Amino acid sequence: MTERTDTRREDYFVFQPITTRWMDNDIYGHVNNVTYYSYFDTAVNLYLIEEGGLDIHQAPVVGFVVDSRCSYRRPIAYPDRIEAALRVDRLGNSSVQYGIGIFREGEPQACAYGHFVHVFVDRESNKPTPIPAPIRSALERICVTPGP
Repeated sequence: MTERTDTRREDYFVFQPITTRWMDNDIYGHVNNVTYYSYFDTAVNLYLIEEGGLDIHQAPVVGFVVDSRCSYRRPIAYPDRIEAALRVDRLGNSSVQYGIGIFREGEPQACAYGHFVHVFVDRESNKPTPIPAPIRSALERICVTPGP
């Protein structure tokens, strides 16, 4: 059986350190499943802000999450040092699907992996709109299959 390409460190382009917190652990002593989605959101939005120039307070176009999924392979727990790995799996006109892996610092295999889909919308009308050029450029740089 071949290893999935969304579980290997080398299949991602950007790595964001994430600080686990005491409150992330659940009664079973590991990071609760819903917290991984917070890690996903943090990694994606930090990339959009730092690399795409997204102004989360004033931008006329914002991304709404319309789909997400996470598969868990190994537990993590506070005080593990982790990294959220990011890539773009699909880039459309107004939407993007990110591939995200959660890795213990320096480990080659993801503890969890999944996807996160943004549809970019006009902030006032909430209607889909093309991805702004600076954000599209940033997304193209980490796209698994570059466009035409």
